This record gives sequence, structure tokens and C-alpha cells, in this order.
Amino acid sequence: MEGVAAQTGTWGVVAPWFHLGLFALGSFLLLWRLEALSTRGFEGTVLGALVMPYCSGLGNLIFVFVLLREGGPGGEVLTNAFVNNMTNLTLLVGLPAIFWNLSLAGGGAVAGSVEEPSAAQRQRGLQGVLLTLLAALAFTLVLWVQGRDGWIRRGEGAWLVALFLLWQGWHVVEVLQENRRREGRLLGWILLFDLAALALGAWLSYVSIQWLVDWVLQRAEGLFSARYLGWLSGWLLVTPNAVLALYYGFRGRPEVVYSSQVGDGHICIPLCVGLYACVRPLEVPAFFTPAMAAICGAALLHLGFVYGVGRLPRWMGWILAAGYVLFVQQGLP
Repeated sequence: MEGVAAQTGTWGVVAPWFHLGLFALGSFLLLWRLEALSTRGFEGTVLGALVMPYCSGLGNLIFVFVLLREGGPGGEVLTNAFVNNMTNLTLLVGLPAIFWNLSLAGGGAVAGSVEEPSAAQRQRGLQGVLLTLLAALAFTLVLWVQGRDGWIRRGEGAWLVALFLLWQGWHVVEVLQENRRREGRLLGWILLFDLAALALGAWLSYVSIQWLVDWVLQRAEGLFSARYLGWLSGWLLVTPNAVLALYYGFRGRPEVVYSSQVGDGHICIPLCVGLYACVRPLEVPAFFTPAMAAICGAALLHLGFVYGVGRLPRWMGWILAAGYVLFVQQGLP
């Protein structure tokens, strides 16, 4: 904390912007190598549910580590997870639906789109998105049941982490099977470069998030203060996901838009909440029940549209964006 105060005194208003720049650079490195993986033939939903969450959601994991190290309140982890999930499921899926045809059933080609996928690929993408949404609903319901007594304890945290690992293990099996079908072309020596770039991006993210969290925690008043740490961290850490949503929406990859946003939510619920609870029992805040209900409601809405009509209509995108504005107005203390 003293180091942060000293740096702030020396740099003035420049220091927070400098560390925001470091965060942006780290996010760029992560997303750059992510696109390289996409061009090497990873299936869209596997890419969105297995690879992308660790790139765009890495900041959330670092946030949990910094809070545990600094002795920060566990309620901020849940606030961060709530803000992150609601932003993903409303604004960051709604905007691509407004700007482009977010159709999983085909017919959504735009100027920047990739080659039109086959019927089999579209069907796999649709099924993958449905499974990802069902997983988000299941994870949230499990957390909701665990927190009914006001606490998420160590054993419950371990169950949350185990559920996440089982879900990711299923995706790993998918990647290995696809790699065998493609005669090893998905995996190779280029992965060493990918890992090096990802490691550098992760380090830059860690340095920047650590400084910014410490800077916010030492401030007692205003929007950029400890009172709003969960909201501020949620908005900051969802920024890479906003880039993913708009970029893959423009590319005509609705299955990646969906799976990346919902998959990023899986990093928060159950992984981040579970990891924090494994180390330190987590007391749920007052907004816990309505927050869980809101996330479940949003997941059910998307399930209805994806399963029923295979797309998210433009008018629904406007409603989701407006709902997010209302969510911020009503939820921000």
C-alpha cells in the first residue's frame, strides 16, 4: 500500500493511466494469440468455452489472488462475478445482436465474416452454445443453494472448483479428439510461442491489476474508491470480453460470441468464487439472492431464444442493452 501511495504522489494522475495501459497491452497479447489458435482450426464453441475464458478471464483470477493476499473482503469477489456475468449476458451479447445478425442457424454472413460454415458445423455450434448456457445455469444454481445459509465455506468452494474442472476436462477431450481427426495439426511447436506470448500477457495483467486494486483500496471516497471495488473490477476485467464480442460478431461467428461471453462467466462462477472460498470462507452479501436470480433469468432467456429460434433477434439485443443500463442504475450503490 505504501508503495502505491508513493508512486501516486510521484506520478500524479499518470500512474493509474499507465497501469491501465499495461492491462490493455497484456489483454492485446492474450487476444492476439487467441486469434492465432482460431485460424489453426479450433472449433468455435471449444475455442470460446475452453481457450478464450482463460485469456479474457485471467484478470478475474488475478483479482481473487490479489484480494486474498491483501486480505480484501470476499463479498467483492461475488460483486465482481455478478457484474461480470450480467455484463456478459446482457450488454456484450446484445450489442453484436444489434449490429450484426447473431444467428446460429446460418444466414448471418456479413462483410467481415469468415467462410460460410457447413450445416454440420452450424449444428455443432448450436449444440455447444446450448450446453455452455446450461452449464452456466447449473453452476449458478449450485452456488445459489450453497449460499442459502449466508456463507460459502471451504468444502463448498472445493465442490465449485471440482465442477469447473470436470466441465473443462470434457472440453479438453473434445480438443484431443479433434486433434486426432486433423492428424495433429492443431497442436505443434508453434504452441511454444503462443505460451510465451500468453505468459507475458498474463504477467502484464497481474502487475497492472495488482497496482490498480491497491490504488482503489487506499481511496475512501468517490467512484474510484474501495466502496466500488467489485463494480470497478467487474467493468475493467470484462473489457477484453467486449473486444471479443464485437470482433467475432463482425467476423460472423455467433457461436464464438456466445461461448466466449458465457465461458468467461464460468471463470467467475464457479471458479473464482470457489477458489476464494477454498482459502477463506466467504460471507454472501445482501444482494446475493436477487443476483443469482438475475443471472439464472438471463441464462434461461438465452436458452429460450437459442433453442427455440436459433438466434438472438435485433430487437432483443436492444432490450438486453437497455436492461443492462437499468441494472447499473438500480444496482450501483
